[in-house]
Amino acid sequence: MAPPVLCYHRVGGQRELGVTRVSPETFRRQMHALAKAGWTTLTLEQFAAAAHSDDSALRSPHSAFLLSFDDGYSELAEFAYPVIAEVGFTATTFLITDYIGKRNAWDIQYTRAPLHHLDWAAIESGKARGLDFASHTATHARLTWLDDGQVADELGRSRETLVKRLGAGAGEAVAYPFGAVDARVAGAAKAAGYRLGFDGVAGVEEDPMRLSRVPVYVWDAGNVPFGLRDDELGVAGRIVAYVANRCAVGTSIMKRLSSQTSEVSGQSDH
Repeated sequence: MAPPVLCYHRVGGQRELGVTRVSPETFRRQMHALAKAGWTTLTLEQFAAAAHSDDSALRSPHSAFLLSFDDGYSELAEFAYPVIAEVGFTATTFLITDYIGKRNAWDIQYTRAPLHHLDWAAIESGKARGLDFASHTATHARLTWLDDGQVADELGRSRETLVKRLGAGAGEAVAYPFGAVDARVAGAAKAAGYRLGFDGVAGVEEDPMRLSRVPVYVWDAGNVPFGLRDDELGVAGRIVAYVANRCAVGTSIMKRLSSQTSEVSGQSDH
């Protein structure tokens, strides 16, 4: 199996009526604790080599993991990236390319004010410091609900934007929004040119287009997040994370209903 992958979403910033925000204090404590315990992070290129290798020693380094962030919220530049630099780690941030430098209108608002995404200046600054960036599709749509053409557009347009702005390495990997992926979507990602695809907690073992990763939610506040633990607490924590991730379908449903309501309202205005 491939090295473990942690997936954070928000670090710091406004409090939310949700589970994805981790406090700056918790994040700092976790990163320092992991570094002190001998954990190291992998670049996306190093992880790709491990994921595609048949060498079991390379594929499962006990103390090496991929640190990742979904969505690319602007608070990362203030609360996460400096901590990563302090401990000598690196990370991969999966970007929603149509929303770079914009507010997160793709999501239901769980905060007092809209959240904002990293802009190109912050992304290019992070890349210059050795951070990796990859695709979280163009609009964060639930790919399994789209037809083939729409899936191809979401994947292809995002990859094209990243490669044009950041270079070929930024087109290597995609993290499927909401962890929603099936064989059709994974096949479309591979056809679009991606070498790695990140699924949810379960994943599909031995399939580099459906790699497992564990989200770090608000309750995962120990020094070692559940995704890096081998004990019973780690197993239980991954199960809880899996259930929470599956519940994210509610966000997709609410957003769809909201869009339909807006369309009806717009038609009635005419």
